[in-house]
Amino acid sequence: MIGMDAVPVARGTACDIDTLEAIARELRRQVVRLVASTGQGYVQQGLGAADLFAALYFVEMRLDPENPDWDERDRFVLSTAHNTAIFYATLAARGLIHPAMLTDYCRDGSPLEINASERLGTVVEATCGSLGQGLSVAAGMAAAARRRGSDRRIYVMLGDGEMQEGQVWEAAMAVAGWRLSNLCLIIDDNRMQADGDIETVMPMGYAADKWKAFGWRVEEIDGNDMRAILDALDTARQESGKPTCILARTLVGKGAPSLEGIFGHNMKLPADVAARALAELERSR
Repeated sequence: MIGMDAVPVARGTACDIDTLEAIARELRRQVVRLVASTGQGYVQQGLGAADLFAALYFVEMRLDPENPDWDERDRFVLSTAHNTAIFYATLAARGLIHPAMLTDYCRDGSPLEINASERLGTVVEATCGSLGQGLSVAAGMAAAARRRGSDRRIYVMLGDGEMQEGQVWEAAMAVAGWRLSNLCLIIDDNRMQADGDIETVMPMGYAADKWKAFGWRVEEIDGNDMRAILDALDTARQESGKPTCILARTLVGKGAPSLEGIFGHNMKLPADVAARALAELERSR
């Protein structure tokens, strides 16, 4: 487990950028190990999104590893529920699940399924195996928090290909119409979906304009730039009039040059390829 002393209930905890980047690098190594144990999986997305997960779980979100069920914790909804290698690696690093559990990743009967489900407990706020559902779930959470007078924040991560689901835009209208500024949407804009390059499968045009047209505050960032991520999350917390959408451009395979830029949604990862990627990640320390 990655160690980091942080105030468990603090939101926006100060953290050295170098420390966060080191955490992200270790998360990447764990992603490769997890996917290598099955020989195939969601390694490319996990490597690309590691910086986002490090920032969210180690700085941004208010949570308590000693009490994962704490009612006033911030909520995180992984709408791209297949991206579990980075998700589980982060939960273990943050102390929300025991690191030993990772050895059961994707094994029959294990709660660490290839698509995150609530079988794992409240660390999985919602089962979103069908893409397009996460923002709707998060909208309900944010509306409930406001109704109860709670200052908990709701974070949800979508994939850019997932924006092709109609339910996303129904939820987008509702969240903006209800002015749920306690909801922050992060879009992992890696240009990859199951059938290949998003521009080839179903071009989305300029996504930022779409979200703005639906009434959202939009920020476009480099999703592999830790300072940019933290600044965007901090600005979102200061917004009181509308929800925020952070379009975070990420590089699939980030950190392992032999994998960078290779579009592989559910990619085969034989032992030799995994070993090379791990060696590259070790050299990046």
